[in-house]
Parts: sequence; structure tokens; C-alpha cells
Amino acid sequence: MSPDSRPSQRPAHFLAGLLGAAGVLHFVQPKPFDAIIPKQLPGSPRAWTYGSGVAELGVAAAIANPKTRRLGGLAAALLFVVVLPGNVKMAVDADRRKAPKHWRAAFWARVPLQIPLVTWALKVRDRA
Repeated sequence: MSPDSRPSQRPAHFLAGLLGAAGVLHFVQPKPFDAIIPKQLPGSPRAWTYGSGVAELGVAAAIANPKTRRLGGLAAALLFVVVLPGNVKMAVDADRRKAPKHWRAAFWARVPLQIPLVTWALKVRDRA
């Protein structure tokens, strides 16, 4: 296969960048992430925040490396599924607090956004 006939790796690079930035945010601004950790999870919310930040950074690194990109794409898809309860909790909490309508709409919009993120991650896996 010639270099020109290979699929673009740009989607993989963008996904790695998105996950890397999100992972860094877990450490730089952990409070908002702490707030969306479901209370049913054992341990402190901060431990889950840092753990998920490490997971996002690890998945980003796996996607960035062509040798581990296939596994990284699958891990990203699974990660996007696993964080769905946190996104739902954030939206429900905003409704309960009577947050401004635009914020509530944005939080609820994140929930179905997981579908294209999972699809994107699986395409990265398939193109690796």
C-alpha cells in the first residue's frame, strides 16, 4: 500500500489531542470532575477524578503511538461508555439545582454526544 492510499491518521491525532487535553484538565481543574463522580462509587471523588485523568492520558498516548493505536481506539470507545453515568449525573444535578437553561441544555447535549465519540474511537481503531 502506498503512503497516498493509506487512510488519514488525522482523526487519530485529533482524538489523542482531545483525550490528552481532557486528561490534563482532570489534574489542573479537578473540582468540576469531582462533582460528577457518582456517590455510589467507593472511595473519594478526587481519587476517581485523578484515576480517570490518568486513564485519559494513557489512552491518548496509546492512540498517538501507531503501534498501540488499535488497542487505544478500543480503549477510548470503552472509556467514552464508562463516563456516560457521570455525564448523566451532571445533567440531572444541573436540573435539580435549577441551573441556567443554557447550562442544562449543554449538559444534556453531552449525553448523546457519547455516541459519535464512541464511533470516532472505533473508526480510529479500525484504521490503525
